[in-house]
Amino acid sequence: MTFWVKFLQKNLNLVKSKALPKRRFVTAQTSNARNVLKLTFIGAGVGVAVGTGYSIYQLNKPTTHIINTEVTIPVIGNVPDIPPSRTVAVPTDESGLKLTLYQYQTCPFCCKVRAFLDYYGISYNIVEVDPVLRQSIKWSSYKKVPILLAEVEGGYQPLNDSTMIISALCSYLQDADRELKDIVKYYPIIQFMDEGGTVKSEIMNRYFLMLDQKSSIDTKEITEERKWRKWADDVLVHTLSPNVYRTKDEALQAFRWFSEVGEWEKNFPLWERSLIIYVGAFAMWMIGKRLKARHNLKDNVRISLYDECDYFAKAIKAKGTPFMGGNRPNLADLAVFGVLNSIEGCIAFQDLLENSQIKNWYFDMKSSVETHRGSTL
Repeated sequence: MTFWVKFLQKNLNLVKSKALPKRRFVTAQTSNARNVLKLTFIGAGVGVAVGTGYSIYQLNKPTTHIINTEVTIPVIGNVPDIPPSRTVAVPTDESGLKLTLYQYQTCPFCCKVRAFLDYYGISYNIVEVDPVLRQSIKWSSYKKVPILLAEVEGGYQPLNDSTMIISALCSYLQDADRELKDIVKYYPIIQFMDEGGTVKSEIMNRYFLMLDQKSSIDTKEITEERKWRKWADDVLVHTLSPNVYRTKDEALQAFRWFSEVGEWEKNFPLWERSLIIYVGAFAMWMIGKRLKARHNLKDNVRISLYDECDYFAKAIKAKGTPFMGGNRPNLADLAVFGVLNSIEGCIAFQDLLENSQIKNWYFDMKSSVETHRGSTL
């Protein structure tokens, strides 16, 4: 357990903005937008399931010391030829992007990225990562998912961290004349040292879009969108695990659903799949209690989940529009939808629909994502 927690501590949420020449940091869509960890061996269940890895890290958050070093994510010459688990092909895709998403199917951060890609009608390949050996991402020095690999001139450009991926791609969609690999340079990695002396890193500027100076922006909308994107990552996601694993029965049901939707039958042998489901469900039922205390959730954790979703839904209602972005979803809508979509097959999700105000918005979002509504922008 200690080893696993230390491993998870790579998920430090250190965000620091840096001024860049000739770019403005924005997060709102512009009106003329072009189209927006099995405790060691049960990692599949833990890593695949609803951001638990990230939440466990937060239980053991270290003191950090920034090192004045920045690096950019380099283009790599080649990657192993790994057949995709499946391909999402959108006939109307005109983005020009050739993408491969390395993921766990029900990881909320991976769900965020898929929601973005699907909404904007962008085709992509999916490689389902083996959470035990992670052989399919051995080429990457970054060992978490999602990882998005884009084919660019001279090789392949990795994009790491769900929020950075979305911000970089959205920036590209605003101005496809710019190279994606050049946009990635605006998201440098800052290195820092934790209290144990280990050098770690975090991507800067990940909540910001990189648009040229002539882009028209609305400061209020930008601030609001960024607020809700961060809320999805820093607040909403932490209500999921204690709810999904609230009881032994609910934890077991959740893991069976993870197995189904993640196609574990195809990707893992029977003995390993059974181990993940039964041992993983019990372990996460135990861990869920710690997460409840760590994040100060109410004794009835369902209420915390309902309250957070109602907080979001009421903010939309106050705007008088169907989405946080107005008449169309923005990056905040897509982030919240992605997080909630990761638990759609769980008992907690059905309870959420029946006891909160989120239902109509959620299914409007689902329709918008599945019909690639953003591709018509």
